[in-house]
Amino acid sequence: MENKPASKNQAYRKAGHRSWAARSAPVKGEHIGDIMSVETRSQLMSRIPGKNTKPEKIIFARLNQRHVYFAKHVKTLPGKPDIVFRRARLAVFIDGDFWHGWRFPLWQHKLSDEWNKKIAANRSRDQRNFRELRRIGWKVLRIWEHQIEKSPDACVELILRTREECLARLMSNQPR
Repeated sequence: MENKPASKNQAYRKAGHRSWAARSAPVKGEHIGDIMSVETRSQLMSRIPGKNTKPEKIIFARLNQRHVYFAKHVKTLPGKPDIVFRRARLAVFIDGDFWHGWRFPLWQHKLSDEWNKKIAANRSRDQRNFRELRRIGWKVLRIWEHQIEKSPDACVELILRTREECLARLMSNQPR
């Protein structure tokens, strides 16, 4: 059964979408255990891609439509940013809400200890990578999955505006 809006004005929401919780209130409930065996869960999770995810593909396509040149998944930079504008020194990360823990403190109590550690480690690694990128002179921009679902065009505008700001800053610092 598909979760469709009841009217044109009602937004489409995935099952379990985080918007049903109050803005800064913890999500109600507790961890109730997994309904799948360890093997089944492992097999299912192994099919989730680490790069070229649906949110990434949406942004890549919109940037390509605008004839914007960028590099993807640059291995030489900390965290392998999803989008890189080398001249502007801008690294863009497109992160999934679950895997990277958007508003994690509000729902971490609903996870098993194993998942809690996994998401916490992802968040810690993200922060380390962002710090390292900033230390070596890069601007870091993080776009969340729910932002892309809500308005991919607004995300693209944010990326392009940030790129222009970075280029302007770099140009103003260079001797003429």
